[in-house]
Amino acid sequence: MPRITHYKSPCPEGVNSQILQMMVDYLTDISAVGLGPSNLLYNVYQYAVGYEVHLYLEALNGEKGTEVELLVATDEDDPEQVIGFLLYLPVQGDWEACNVAYLAVGEGYRRQGVARAMIGEMLARFPHAELTCSVGKVAYFEALGFEVIGQRETQVLMSTRHYRSNGLRGFIDTTPIYRSLEVQQIHTYLLQKHGKRAMLDAEKQRDRHLDQVTRQTEAFVRQRMTLH
Repeated sequence: MPRITHYKSPCPEGVNSQILQMMVDYLTDISAVGLGPSNLLYNVYQYAVGYEVHLYLEALNGEKGTEVELLVATDEDDPEQVIGFLLYLPVQGDWEACNVAYLAVGEGYRRQGVARAMIGEMLARFPHAELTCSVGKVAYFEALGFEVIGQRETQVLMSTRHYRSNGLRGFIDTTPIYRSLEVQQIHTYLLQKHGKRAMLDAEKQRDRHLDQVTRQTEAFVRQRMTLH
């Protein structure tokens, strides 16, 4: 079984860097955009989503006004090796509720109960948990006690109860990242490397992908809610 450490204050730099590396490596899997490496904008999202997580990890110091908690799973035989993490936000005004922000497990450690163990730890603290996931992961989370309660853009909204918490959901506004100098620099580099036409095609491809996934999710949620 993995060792699981609970953080409510900043974690060691070595842990941070491994978490951020996971975000970069598993971007397609973790991010709501779900872009694959074949899209030329992939590097832009790698940086932006990695930076989003960096901001949430920084928020563990309590200075951003958003309550953040982190569970880190490490290898039983090598406690320095991060094999998974679960970052969630307690809901203000509802001591039983939290929102899952990010969940990832290292490729070599999947299907070994790592995510299940971290979710179990979180639910012991906050029994009313909400998360969003792709249609393909719904069955997995249903097996852990979550149920479909709606849709949020490209993703299915799930909860351990059949309703949403009335509390205040804390989050960090990450939209400025996409207008940041760093993102502009990455975009400029890609533009110079691939040309304007290729970049426009990549944007169209991304937009088509998002529209398609949103429609698929909408149809799935509608069907699921009708059944219940």
